[in-house]
Amino acid sequence: MTMEKESSLMKKKPKKFNYTPGAYAVQCYKCMKWRSVGSKHEFETIRASFIEDPWYCNKNPNVSCDDPADLEYDASRIWIIDKPNLPKPPQGFERELVLRRCYSKIDAHYTTPTGKKVRAPSEIGKFLDSKSEYKEAGVDVSQFCFTVPKIMNDMFLRKRESGDDKSRNVKSKVEDD
Repeated sequence: MTMEKESSLMKKKPKKFNYTPGAYAVQCYKCMKWRSVGSKHEFETIRASFIEDPWYCNKNPNVSCDDPADLEYDASRIWIIDKPNLPKPPQGFERELVLRRCYSKIDAHYTTPTGKKVRAPSEIGKFLDSKSEYKEAGVDVSQFCFTVPKIMNDMFLRKRESGDDKSRNVKSKVEDD
């Protein structure tokens, strides 16, 4: 390999990668136990109105605060905590999170119904300006939030120290700020 090729390979930035959450979970406002949520859609619905409509165990069929937790907060996975009341993406749009390879940060972007990835409110605005049918359907820039969840460092650091940083199972939670 020539020195020129070696040099150009060394300059490449690490690529980002998408992860697929191992599960979506929500914490009961009363007992603080973690409960599994069936789908991303259900999780986003709960998250969008968590402050006005806190989530309780009994919202799951046949479950109460007396039952054991579905999940335990531990170092067996990477935990990512979403903020409450983030807007649910409009119909046809999908909010996606990209975890950087070094596990240092998460980036948020949206995929439009046409497959275009947008990474900022200004890009959403340009997309909506070019596709009037979405504006006519009531889609607005205010329905998109690029706020990223928090990676829970206390668990993450223990995993890194133990050398087990290959797990990409991610738990999402709604905080009761």
